Amino acid sequence: MSVTDTTSSATSTTVYTASANADSSIDWDALIEAAVLVKQVPADTIEIKMEENDAEIAAYEEMQSLLQGMLTALDTIRGTDNSLTENDDIFSLREAYLTGYGDVDAESAVVVTAEDGIDVATYELQILQLATSHKVTGSVFADSSAELGVSGVFSLELDGADYEDGDSAVEIEITADMSLDEVAEAISVQSDTTGVTASVIQVSDAEYKLVLSAAETGQEIVFSSVSGDDVGQALGVVDATGGFSEVLQSSQDAIISVDGVDITRDSNVIDDVIDGITFSIYQETGDEGYVAVEISQSLTSVQNAVYDLVDAYNAYREWALTQQEVSSGGGAADDAALFGDSILRSANSDIAEGLSTVIDEESMALLGLSYDSSNYLEVDDDTLADALLTNLDVIESLLLFSMQTSSSDLALLARNDAMPDALSLDIATDADGNVTGVQVDGESGLFEISGSRIVGAEGSVYEGISFVFTGTESQTVDMTFSTGISESLYNAVNSYADESDGLLTEILADLSEQNADYQEEYDSIISDADDYRDYLTTLYASYQTAIEQAEIDLEYIEALLNSGD
Repeated sequence: MSVTDTTSSATSTTVYTASANADSSIDWDALIEAAVLVKQVPADTIEIKMEENDAEIAAYEEMQSLLQGMLTALDTIRGTDNSLTENDDIFSLREAYLTGYGDVDAESAVVVTAEDGIDVATYELQILQLATSHKVTGSVFADSSAELGVSGVFSLELDGADYEDGDSAVEIEITADMSLDEVAEAISVQSDTTGVTASVIQVSDAEYKLVLSAAETGQEIVFSSVSGDDVGQALGVVDATGGFSEVLQSSQDAIISVDGVDITRDSNVIDDVIDGITFSIYQETGDEGYVAVEISQSLTSVQNAVYDLVDAYNAYREWALTQQEVSSGGGAADDAALFGDSILRSANSDIAEGLSTVIDEESMALLGLSYDSSNYLEVDDDTLADALLTNLDVIESLLLFSMQTSSSDLALLARNDAMPDALSLDIATDADGNVTGVQVDGESGLFEISGSRIVGAEGSVYEGISFVFTGTESQTVDMTFSTGISESLYNAVNSYADESDGLLTEILADLSEQNADYQEEYDSIISDADDYRDYLTTLYASYQTAIEQAEIDLEYIEALLNSGD
Protein backbone atom coordinates (compact mmCIF):
# COMPACT_ATOMS: atom_id res chain seq x y z
CA MET A 1 0.00 0.00 0.00
CA SER A 2 1.27 3.51 -0.80
CA VAL A 3 0.58 6.86 0.70
CA THR A 4 -0.13 9.73 -1.62
CA ASP A 5 -0.13 13.36 -0.52
CA THR A 6 -1.62 15.64 -3.09
CA THR A 7 -1.35 19.40 -2.84
CA SER A 8 -3.33 21.49 -5.32
CA SER A 9 -2.56 25.00 -6.46
CA ALA A 10 -3.53 27.17 -9.33
CA THR A 11 -0.45 26.27 -11.32
CA SER A 12 0.90 22.86 -10.32
CA THR A 13 0.44 19.64 -8.38
CA THR A 14 3.31 17.92 -6.52
CA VAL A 15 3.05 14.26 -5.57
CA TYR A 16 5.45 12.55 -3.00
CA THR A 17 5.42 8.74 -2.99
CA ALA A 18 7.43 6.53 -0.63
CA SER A 19 7.66 2.76 -0.61
CA ALA A 20 7.43 0.92 2.65
CA ASN A 21 10.24 -1.39 1.37
CA ALA A 22 12.61 1.46 0.25
CA ASP A 23 16.32 0.36 0.25
CA SER A 24 18.42 2.88 2.18
CA SER A 25 21.77 0.97 1.88
CA ILE A 26 24.15 3.32 -0.01
CA ASP A 27 27.90 2.68 -0.59
CA TRP A 28 29.03 5.96 0.95
CA ASP A 29 32.74 4.95 0.88
CA ALA A 30 32.63 4.44 -2.87
CA LEU A 31 30.95 7.81 -3.35
CA ILE A 32 33.57 9.52 -1.15
CA GLU A 33 36.54 7.89 -2.87
CA ALA A 34 35.14 8.73 -6.30
CA ALA A 35 34.80 12.36 -5.30
CA VAL A 36 38.31 12.42 -3.70
CA LEU A 37 39.85 10.86 -6.80
CA VAL A 38 38.50 13.73 -8.86
CA LYS A 39 40.21 16.13 -6.48
CA GLN A 40 43.49 14.15 -6.79
CA VAL A 41 43.62 14.16 -10.60
CA PRO A 42 45.94 17.25 -10.72
CA ALA A 43 48.28 15.47 -8.26
CA ASP A 44 48.50 12.49 -10.59
CA THR A 45 49.55 14.81 -13.40
CA ILE A 46 52.20 16.38 -11.19
CA GLU A 47 53.46 12.94 -10.12
CA ILE A 48 53.96 12.02 -13.77
CA LYS A 49 55.98 15.21 -14.28
CA MET A 50 58.10 14.38 -11.23
CA GLU A 51 58.77 10.87 -12.52
CA GLU A 52 59.79 12.31 -15.89
CA ASN A 53 62.10 14.75 -14.11
CA ASP A 54 63.58 11.94 -12.03
CA ALA A 55 64.33 10.00 -15.21
CA GLU A 56 66.00 13.06 -16.73
CA ILE A 57 67.97 13.71 -13.53
CA ALA A 58 69.27 10.14 -13.52
CA ALA A 59 70.22 10.42 -17.20
CA TYR A 60 71.93 13.79 -16.79
CA GLU A 61 73.83 12.50 -13.74
CA GLU A 62 75.08 9.53 -15.74
CA MET A 63 75.99 11.84 -18.60
CA GLN A 64 77.93 14.07 -16.21
CA SER A 65 79.72 11.10 -14.65
CA LEU A 66 80.78 9.72 -18.04
CA LEU A 67 81.94 13.15 -19.21
CA GLN A 68 83.94 13.53 -16.00
CA GLY A 69 85.58 10.23 -16.86
CA MET A 70 86.69 11.87 -20.10
CA LEU A 71 87.98 14.88 -18.11
CA THR A 72 90.07 12.56 -15.95
CA ALA A 73 91.65 11.01 -19.03
CA LEU A 74 92.21 14.46 -20.54
CA ASP A 75 93.73 15.79 -17.30
CA THR A 76 96.35 13.06 -17.53
CA ILE A 77 97.31 14.25 -21.01
CA ARG A 78 97.12 18.03 -20.60
CA GLY A 79 97.98 18.26 -16.92
CA THR A 80 95.67 19.39 -14.16
CA ASP A 81 97.21 22.86 -13.87
CA ASN A 82 96.49 25.60 -16.41
CA SER A 83 100.08 26.82 -16.11
CA LEU A 84 102.71 26.11 -18.72
CA THR A 85 105.37 26.37 -16.02
CA GLU A 86 104.10 23.26 -14.20
CA ASN A 87 105.47 19.96 -15.46
CA ASP A 88 102.37 17.83 -14.96
CA ASP A 89 101.29 16.98 -18.52
CA ILE A 90 101.88 13.53 -19.94
CA PHE A 91 104.83 14.71 -22.05
CA SER A 92 106.63 16.03 -18.96
CA LEU A 93 106.84 12.55 -17.47
CA ARG A 94 110.35 11.19 -17.71
CA GLU A 95 111.58 7.63 -18.04
CA ALA A 96 115.12 6.29 -18.03
CA TYR A 97 115.94 3.83 -20.81
CA LEU A 98 119.03 1.73 -20.05
CA THR A 99 121.32 -0.09 -22.49
CA GLY A 100 124.33 -2.14 -21.34
CA TYR A 101 127.56 -2.23 -23.36
CA GLY A 102 130.38 -4.70 -22.86
CA ASP A 103 129.63 -7.51 -20.45
CA VAL A 104 127.01 -5.47 -18.58
CA ASP A 105 123.41 -6.30 -17.70
CA ALA A 106 122.08 -2.76 -17.42
CA GLU A 107 118.95 -3.53 -15.45
CA SER A 108 120.90 -5.57 -12.90
CA ALA A 109 123.61 -2.96 -12.57
CA VAL A 110 121.57 0.19 -11.91
CA VAL A 111 118.09 1.63 -11.44
CA VAL A 112 117.69 5.18 -12.68
CA THR A 113 114.77 7.44 -11.79
CA ALA A 114 114.14 10.87 -13.32
CA GLU A 115 111.99 13.71 -12.08
CA ASP A 116 109.25 15.02 -14.37
CA GLY A 117 110.16 17.93 -16.60
CA ILE A 118 113.95 17.59 -16.57
CA ASP A 119 115.88 17.94 -19.80
CA VAL A 120 115.92 15.05 -22.24
CA ALA A 121 119.50 13.79 -22.44
CA THR A 122 121.77 10.74 -22.68
CA TYR A 123 124.60 9.87 -20.26
CA GLU A 124 127.35 7.24 -20.20
CA LEU A 125 127.53 5.63 -16.76
CA GLN A 126 130.30 3.39 -15.39
CA ILE A 127 130.04 1.80 -11.94
CA LEU A 128 133.63 1.41 -10.78
CA GLN A 129 133.05 0.56 -7.12
CA LEU A 130 130.07 -0.10 -4.87
CA ALA A 131 129.80 1.47 -1.46
CA THR A 132 129.93 -1.09 1.35
CA SER A 133 129.12 -0.98 5.03
CA HIS A 134 131.61 -1.74 7.79
CA LYS A 135 131.13 -5.13 9.51
CA VAL A 136 133.29 -6.56 12.32
CA THR A 137 133.06 -9.64 14.54
CA GLY A 138 134.41 -10.87 17.86
CA SER A 139 135.50 -14.04 19.63
CA VAL A 140 133.74 -17.38 19.57
CA PHE A 141 131.48 -18.20 22.54
CA ALA A 142 130.08 -21.61 23.36
CA ASP A 143 126.66 -20.33 24.49
CA SER A 144 124.94 -17.12 23.40
CA SER A 145 122.54 -17.14 26.37
CA ALA A 146 125.06 -17.75 29.20
CA GLU A 147 126.23 -14.96 31.50
CA LEU A 148 129.47 -13.40 30.28
CA GLY A 149 130.71 -12.11 33.63
CA VAL A 150 131.88 -8.88 32.01
CA SER A 151 130.90 -5.43 33.21
CA GLY A 152 131.82 -2.04 31.85
CA VAL A 153 130.82 0.89 29.66
CA PHE A 154 131.77 1.46 26.03
CA SER A 155 130.67 3.91 23.33
CA LEU A 156 129.63 3.33 19.72
CA GLU A 157 129.23 5.62 16.73
CA LEU A 158 129.96 5.92 13.02
CA ASP A 159 132.97 7.97 12.01
CA GLY A 160 131.99 10.75 9.62
CA ALA A 161 128.25 10.09 9.79
CA ASP A 162 126.06 13.20 9.53
CA TYR A 163 123.50 13.19 12.36
CA GLU A 164 120.90 15.87 12.92
CA ASP A 165 121.79 16.43 16.59
CA GLY A 166 125.52 16.51 15.81
CA ASP A 167 126.38 13.77 18.32
CA SER A 168 126.03 10.08 17.47
CA ALA A 169 128.19 8.51 20.18
CA VAL A 170 126.18 6.57 22.77
CA GLU A 171 127.55 5.00 25.94
CA ILE A 172 126.30 1.47 26.52
CA GLU A 173 126.58 -0.27 29.90
CA ILE A 174 127.16 -4.01 30.15
CA THR A 175 126.60 -5.87 33.44
CA ALA A 176 128.16 -9.18 34.55
CA ASP A 177 124.87 -11.09 34.31
CA MET A 178 124.28 -10.24 30.67
CA SER A 179 124.62 -12.82 27.89
CA LEU A 180 125.93 -12.37 24.35
CA ASP A 181 122.34 -12.13 23.07
CA GLU A 182 121.59 -9.41 25.63
CA VAL A 183 124.71 -7.45 24.69
CA ALA A 184 123.60 -7.53 21.03
CA GLU A 185 120.16 -6.34 22.05
CA ALA A 186 121.60 -3.47 24.14
CA ILE A 187 123.64 -2.31 21.15
CA SER A 188 120.78 -2.56 18.63
CA VAL A 189 118.38 -0.61 20.86
CA GLN A 190 120.63 2.44 20.33
CA SER A 191 121.12 1.90 16.58
CA ASP A 192 118.85 4.81 15.55
CA THR A 193 121.38 7.10 17.24
CA THR A 194 124.67 5.29 16.76
CA GLY A 195 124.05 3.88 13.29
CA VAL A 196 125.42 0.52 14.50
CA THR A 197 123.43 -2.69 14.76
CA ALA A 198 124.45 -5.94 16.43
CA SER A 199 123.52 -9.56 15.85
CA VAL A 200 124.65 -12.97 17.06
CA ILE A 201 125.46 -15.55 14.40
CA GLN A 202 125.72 -19.26 15.11
CA VAL A 203 128.85 -20.60 13.48
CA SER A 204 128.26 -24.20 14.63
CA ASP A 205 126.39 -26.06 17.40
CA ALA A 206 128.60 -24.58 20.10
CA GLU A 207 130.10 -21.53 18.40
CA TYR A 208 128.53 -18.07 18.50
CA LYS A 209 129.92 -14.70 17.45
CA LEU A 210 128.84 -11.09 17.93
CA VAL A 211 128.69 -9.11 14.65
CA LEU A 212 128.59 -5.31 14.52
CA SER A 213 127.29 -3.72 11.30
CA ALA A 214 127.24 -0.08 10.19
CA ALA A 215 123.78 0.95 9.04
CA GLU A 216 125.30 3.29 6.44
CA THR A 217 127.76 2.54 3.69
CA GLY A 218 131.06 4.38 3.57
CA GLN A 219 131.17 4.92 7.36
CA GLU A 220 133.59 3.35 9.88
CA ILE A 221 132.42 1.90 13.21
CA VAL A 222 134.11 3.55 16.20
CA PHE A 223 134.23 1.34 19.34
CA SER A 224 135.73 2.92 22.50
CA SER A 225 136.06 1.63 26.07
CA VAL A 226 134.82 4.15 28.66
CA SER A 227 135.03 2.50 32.10
CA GLY A 228 135.11 -0.83 33.93
CA ASP A 229 136.25 -3.93 32.09
CA ASP A 230 137.47 -3.47 28.54
CA VAL A 231 134.27 -4.93 27.09
CA GLY A 232 135.59 -4.73 23.51
CA GLN A 233 138.54 -6.99 24.29
CA ALA A 234 136.41 -9.30 26.44
CA LEU A 235 134.07 -9.79 23.49
CA GLY A 236 137.01 -10.15 21.13
CA VAL A 237 135.78 -7.24 19.00
CA VAL A 238 138.95 -5.18 19.47
CA ASP A 239 142.52 -6.22 20.23
CA ALA A 240 145.03 -4.82 22.73
CA THR A 241 145.83 -1.90 20.43
CA GLY A 242 142.18 -0.89 20.13
CA GLY A 243 141.90 -2.02 16.51
CA PHE A 244 139.20 -4.38 15.34
CA SER A 245 140.18 -8.03 15.69
CA GLU A 246 138.37 -9.32 12.62
CA VAL A 247 136.89 -7.18 9.83
CA LEU A 248 134.28 -9.05 7.86
CA GLN A 249 133.72 -6.22 5.40
CA SER A 250 135.57 -2.96 5.03
CA SER A 251 133.80 0.34 4.58
CA GLN A 252 134.25 1.95 1.21
CA ASP A 253 132.66 4.68 -0.91
CA ALA A 254 130.91 4.22 -4.22
CA ILE A 255 132.75 5.41 -7.31
CA ILE A 256 130.94 6.06 -10.57
CA SER A 257 131.89 7.79 -13.79
CA VAL A 258 129.37 9.93 -15.64
CA ASP A 259 130.47 10.95 -19.12
CA GLY A 260 134.08 10.36 -18.09
CA VAL A 261 133.95 12.30 -14.82
CA ASP A 262 134.73 10.20 -11.72
CA ILE A 263 132.43 10.81 -8.74
CA THR A 264 132.80 9.42 -5.22
CA ARG A 265 129.91 9.11 -2.78
CA ASP A 266 129.41 7.24 0.50
CA SER A 267 126.13 5.68 -0.67
CA ASN A 268 124.96 3.46 -3.49
CA VAL A 269 121.98 5.79 -3.96
CA ILE A 270 123.38 8.86 -5.69
CA ASP A 271 121.02 11.77 -6.34
CA ASP A 272 123.26 14.84 -6.35
CA VAL A 273 125.26 14.42 -9.54
CA ILE A 274 122.66 15.48 -12.13
CA ASP A 275 119.64 17.54 -11.07
CA GLY A 276 116.51 15.41 -11.05
CA ILE A 277 118.25 12.06 -11.63
CA THR A 278 118.90 9.35 -9.05
CA PHE A 279 121.28 6.44 -9.67
CA SER A 280 120.77 3.37 -7.46
CA ILE A 281 123.77 1.15 -8.22
CA TYR A 282 123.97 -2.61 -7.61
CA GLN A 283 126.74 -4.08 -9.78
CA GLU A 284 130.11 -2.86 -11.03
CA THR A 285 130.47 -2.43 -14.78
CA GLY A 286 134.26 -2.44 -14.76
CA ASP A 287 136.48 -0.12 -16.77
CA GLU A 288 135.52 -1.57 -20.13
CA GLY A 289 131.74 -1.79 -19.80
CA TYR A 290 129.17 0.96 -19.30
CA VAL A 291 125.46 1.71 -19.24
CA ALA A 292 123.93 4.21 -21.67
CA VAL A 293 121.24 6.12 -19.74
CA GLU A 294 118.70 7.85 -21.98
CA ILE A 295 116.34 10.27 -20.19
CA SER A 296 113.30 10.73 -22.39
CA GLN A 297 109.55 11.14 -22.40
CA SER A 298 107.66 8.13 -21.15
CA LEU A 299 106.31 6.66 -24.39
CA THR A 300 104.38 4.00 -22.50
CA SER A 301 102.62 6.67 -20.44
CA VAL A 302 101.66 8.64 -23.56
CA GLN A 303 100.38 5.48 -25.26
CA ASN A 304 98.33 4.44 -22.22
CA ALA A 305 96.91 7.96 -21.90
CA VAL A 306 95.64 7.79 -25.49
CA TYR A 307 94.06 4.39 -24.82
CA ASP A 308 92.42 5.71 -21.63
CA LEU A 309 90.93 8.65 -23.53
CA VAL A 310 89.55 6.33 -26.19
CA ASP A 311 88.01 4.09 -23.51
CA ALA A 312 86.45 7.08 -21.73
CA TYR A 313 85.03 8.47 -24.97
CA ASN A 314 83.64 5.11 -26.06
CA ALA A 315 81.96 4.60 -22.67
CA TYR A 316 80.21 7.94 -23.12
CA ARG A 317 79.38 7.13 -26.74
CA GLU A 318 77.81 3.80 -25.76
CA TRP A 319 75.55 5.58 -23.28
CA ALA A 320 74.71 8.37 -25.75
CA LEU A 321 73.53 5.80 -28.28
CA THR A 322 71.05 4.38 -25.74
CA GLN A 323 69.45 7.83 -25.61
CA GLN A 324 68.74 7.62 -29.36
CA GLU A 325 67.05 4.21 -29.30
CA VAL A 326 63.55 3.91 -30.75
CA SER A 327 60.90 1.54 -29.43
CA SER A 328 59.11 -0.98 -31.59
CA GLY A 329 56.13 1.38 -31.64
CA GLY A 330 58.19 4.15 -33.17
CA GLY A 331 58.66 6.42 -30.16
CA ALA A 332 61.55 6.78 -27.75
CA ALA A 333 62.69 3.60 -26.00
CA ASP A 334 61.98 3.30 -22.28
CA ASP A 335 65.64 3.97 -21.36
CA ALA A 336 65.98 6.94 -23.72
CA ALA A 337 65.15 9.62 -21.16
CA LEU A 338 67.04 12.24 -23.20
CA PHE A 339 65.67 11.24 -26.60
CA GLY A 340 65.93 14.29 -28.86
CA ASP A 341 67.44 16.36 -26.01
CA SER A 342 69.09 19.54 -27.27
CA ILE A 343 71.78 19.54 -24.54
CA LEU A 344 72.85 16.01 -25.46
CA ARG A 345 72.95 16.90 -29.14
CA SER A 346 74.99 20.00 -28.38
CA ALA A 347 77.46 18.07 -26.21
CA ASN A 348 77.91 15.39 -28.87
CA SER A 349 78.55 18.08 -31.48
CA ASP A 350 81.10 19.92 -29.30
CA ILE A 351 82.93 16.67 -28.48
CA ALA A 352 83.12 15.77 -32.16
CA GLU A 353 84.43 19.26 -32.92
CA GLY A 354 87.13 18.89 -30.25
CA LEU A 355 88.25 15.56 -31.67
CA SER A 356 88.38 17.06 -35.16
CA THR A 357 90.98 19.67 -34.14
CA VAL A 358 93.74 20.07 -36.71
CA ILE A 359 97.18 21.49 -35.81
CA ASP A 360 99.61 22.16 -38.65
CA GLU A 361 97.59 19.87 -40.93
CA GLU A 362 97.84 16.99 -38.43
CA SER A 363 94.70 15.38 -37.02
CA MET A 364 93.83 12.50 -34.71
CA ALA A 365 94.71 10.19 -37.61
CA LEU A 366 98.35 10.75 -36.62
CA LEU A 367 97.55 8.83 -33.43
CA GLY A 368 95.93 6.01 -35.37
CA LEU A 369 92.45 7.16 -34.29
CA SER A 370 89.37 6.85 -36.46
CA TYR A 371 85.61 6.38 -36.12
CA ASP A 372 83.74 3.15 -36.80
CA SER A 373 80.23 3.04 -38.25
CA SER A 374 78.68 3.91 -34.86
CA ASN A 375 81.16 6.73 -34.21
CA TYR A 376 83.09 4.75 -31.63
CA LEU A 377 86.80 5.55 -31.62
CA GLU A 378 89.19 2.88 -32.85
CA VAL A 379 92.98 2.78 -32.41
CA ASP A 380 95.44 1.42 -34.93
CA ASP A 381 98.13 0.18 -32.54
CA ASP A 382 100.87 0.09 -35.17
CA THR A 383 100.19 3.65 -36.33
CA LEU A 384 100.21 4.94 -32.76
CA ALA A 385 103.42 3.07 -31.88
CA ASP A 386 105.18 4.34 -35.00
CA ALA A 387 104.10 7.94 -34.33
CA LEU A 388 105.36 7.74 -30.75
CA LEU A 389 108.78 6.58 -31.95
CA THR A 390 109.16 9.00 -34.87
CA ASN A 391 106.85 11.99 -34.31
CA LEU A 392 106.59 12.51 -30.57
CA ASP A 393 107.06 16.30 -30.84
CA VAL A 394 104.31 16.47 -33.44
CA ILE A 395 102.01 14.41 -31.21
CA GLU A 396 102.71 16.81 -28.34
CA SER A 397 101.80 19.82 -30.51
CA LEU A 398 98.67 18.06 -31.73
CA LEU A 399 97.42 17.23 -28.26
CA LEU A 400 98.53 20.07 -25.98
CA PHE A 401 98.15 23.81 -25.60
CA SER A 402 101.24 25.76 -26.60
CA MET A 403 102.41 29.37 -26.80
CA GLN A 404 104.90 31.04 -29.08
CA THR A 405 106.18 34.44 -27.96
CA SER A 406 108.38 37.13 -29.42
CA SER A 407 110.06 37.77 -26.04
CA SER A 408 111.61 35.44 -23.49
CA ASP A 409 110.84 38.11 -20.85
CA LEU A 410 107.18 37.05 -20.71
CA ALA A 411 106.02 33.62 -19.46
CA LEU A 412 102.47 32.32 -19.23
CA LEU A 413 101.56 31.32 -15.68
CA ALA A 414 97.88 30.44 -16.18
CA ARG A 415 95.46 30.24 -19.07
CA ASN A 416 91.67 30.31 -19.24
CA ASP A 417 89.27 28.11 -21.18
CA ALA A 418 88.86 30.58 -24.05
CA MET A 419 92.39 31.53 -25.05
CA PRO A 420 92.63 33.78 -28.12
CA ASP A 421 94.54 32.65 -31.19
CA ALA A 422 96.89 35.61 -30.80
CA LEU A 423 97.58 38.37 -28.31
CA SER A 424 99.83 41.40 -28.32
CA LEU A 425 100.73 43.22 -25.09
CA ASP A 426 102.29 46.66 -24.91
CA ILE A 427 104.19 46.59 -21.61
CA ALA A 428 105.43 49.86 -20.12
CA THR A 429 108.09 50.03 -17.39
CA ASP A 430 109.60 52.81 -15.31
CA ALA A 431 113.28 53.68 -14.85
CA ASP A 432 113.64 50.92 -12.25
CA GLY A 433 112.22 48.27 -14.56
CA ASN A 434 108.86 48.01 -12.75
CA VAL A 435 105.79 47.38 -14.88
CA THR A 436 103.63 50.51 -14.89
CA GLY A 437 101.05 49.73 -17.54
CA VAL A 438 99.76 47.13 -20.01
CA GLN A 439 97.65 47.73 -23.09
CA VAL A 440 95.99 45.45 -25.62
CA ASP A 441 95.72 47.14 -29.01
CA GLY A 442 95.94 50.50 -27.30
CA GLU A 443 93.22 49.68 -24.74
CA SER A 444 93.96 49.79 -21.02
CA GLY A 445 92.12 48.08 -18.17
CA LEU A 446 92.04 44.60 -19.70
CA PHE A 447 95.00 43.49 -17.59
CA GLU A 448 95.97 44.39 -14.06
CA ILE A 449 99.50 44.67 -12.64
CA SER A 450 100.58 42.87 -9.47
CA GLY A 451 104.32 43.28 -9.06
CA SER A 452 105.89 41.37 -11.92
CA ARG A 453 102.63 39.63 -12.72
CA ILE A 454 100.20 40.69 -15.43
CA VAL A 455 96.72 39.36 -14.68
CA GLY A 456 93.58 39.42 -16.84
CA ALA A 457 91.00 41.81 -15.39
CA GLU A 458 87.94 40.29 -13.75
CA GLY A 459 84.95 40.29 -16.10
CA SER A 460 87.11 40.67 -19.22
CA VAL A 461 87.71 38.01 -21.85
CA TYR A 462 91.20 37.70 -20.39
CA GLU A 463 90.06 36.79 -16.86
CA GLY A 464 91.99 33.73 -15.70
CA ILE A 465 95.06 34.52 -17.82
CA SER A 466 98.21 35.57 -16.01
CA PHE A 467 101.78 36.23 -17.11
CA VAL A 468 105.04 36.94 -15.32
CA PHE A 469 107.29 39.62 -16.78
CA THR A 470 111.01 39.32 -16.05
CA GLY A 471 112.22 42.13 -18.29
CA THR A 472 113.20 45.67 -17.30
CA GLU A 473 112.46 47.66 -20.46
CA SER A 474 109.21 48.63 -22.14
CA GLN A 475 108.35 46.42 -25.09
CA THR A 476 105.61 44.92 -27.20
CA VAL A 477 105.26 41.17 -26.87
CA ASP A 478 103.45 39.26 -29.62
CA MET A 479 102.06 35.83 -28.79
CA THR A 480 100.26 33.11 -30.67
CA PHE A 481 98.47 30.22 -29.02
CA SER A 482 97.73 26.73 -30.28
CA THR A 483 94.93 24.71 -28.71
CA GLY A 484 95.41 20.99 -29.38
CA ILE A 485 92.95 18.13 -29.29
CA SER A 486 93.12 17.43 -25.55
CA GLU A 487 92.81 21.13 -24.72
CA SER A 488 89.91 21.73 -27.10
CA LEU A 489 88.15 18.58 -25.97
CA TYR A 490 88.72 19.41 -22.31
CA ASN A 491 87.24 22.90 -22.71
CA ALA A 492 84.21 21.48 -24.53
CA VAL A 493 83.54 18.68 -22.04
CA ASN A 494 84.28 20.80 -18.98
CA SER A 495 81.67 23.37 -20.00
CA TYR A 496 79.07 20.63 -19.53
CA ALA A 497 80.54 18.40 -16.82
CA ASP A 498 82.25 20.76 -14.37
CA GLU A 499 80.80 20.05 -10.92
CA SER A 500 80.82 23.68 -9.81
CA ASP A 501 79.52 25.65 -12.78
CA GLY A 502 79.05 23.25 -15.71
CA LEU A 503 75.84 23.33 -17.73
CA LEU A 504 74.75 19.91 -16.46
CA THR A 505 75.20 21.04 -12.86
CA GLU A 506 72.87 23.97 -13.57
CA ILE A 507 70.33 21.72 -15.29
CA LEU A 508 70.37 19.22 -12.44
CA ALA A 509 69.91 22.02 -9.93
CA ASP A 510 66.96 23.41 -11.92
CA LEU A 511 65.32 19.99 -12.23
CA SER A 512 65.79 19.29 -8.53
CA GLU A 513 64.34 22.69 -7.65
CA GLN A 514 61.44 22.09 -10.02
CA ASN A 515 60.79 18.72 -8.40
CA ALA A 516 60.85 20.36 -4.99
CA ASP A 517 58.18 22.80 -6.19
CA TYR A 518 56.21 19.95 -7.73
CA GLN A 519 56.44 18.01 -4.46
CA GLU A 520 55.12 20.99 -2.53
CA GLU A 521 52.23 21.38 -4.96
CA TYR A 522 51.57 17.63 -4.90
CA ASP A 523 51.54 17.54 -1.10
CA SER A 524 49.11 20.51 -1.04
CA ILE A 525 46.68 18.79 -3.43
CA ILE A 526 46.82 15.53 -1.49
CA SER A 527 46.28 17.43 1.77
CA ASP A 528 43.26 19.24 0.32
CA ALA A 529 41.90 15.94 -0.98
CA ASP A 530 42.31 14.38 2.48
CA ASP A 531 40.46 17.33 4.02
CA TYR A 532 37.71 16.90 1.41
CA ARG A 533 37.46 13.21 2.31
CA ASP A 534 36.97 14.16 5.96
CA TYR A 535 34.33 16.69 4.98
CA LEU A 536 32.41 14.19 2.81
CA THR A 537 32.65 11.50 5.47
CA THR A 538 31.01 13.83 7.99
CA LEU A 539 28.42 15.07 5.48
CA TYR A 540 27.44 11.60 4.25
CA ALA A 541 27.23 10.34 7.82
CA SER A 542 24.59 13.00 8.48
CA TYR A 543 22.77 11.93 5.32
CA GLN A 544 22.80 8.32 6.45
CA THR A 545 21.45 9.30 9.85
CA ALA A 546 18.63 11.33 8.24
CA ILE A 547 17.73 8.47 5.90
CA GLU A 548 17.69 5.97 8.70
CA GLN A 549 15.39 8.28 10.74
CA ALA A 550 13.08 8.77 7.73
CA GLU A 551 12.80 5.02 7.27
CA ILE A 552 11.88 4.64 10.94
CA ASP A 553 9.21 7.33 10.59
CA LEU A 554 7.87 5.72 7.42
CA GLU A 555 7.61 2.35 9.04
CA TYR A 556 5.74 3.93 11.95
CA ILE A 557 3.25 5.68 9.65
CA GLU A 558 2.69 2.55 7.64
CA ALA A 559 2.04 0.65 10.84
CA LEU A 560 -0.56 3.22 11.90
CA LEU A 561 -2.31 3.05 8.56
CA ASN A 562 -2.28 -0.72 8.51
CA SER A 563 -3.78 -0.85 11.97
CA GLY A 564 -7.03 0.63 10.62
CA ASP A 565 -7.64 -2.17 8.06
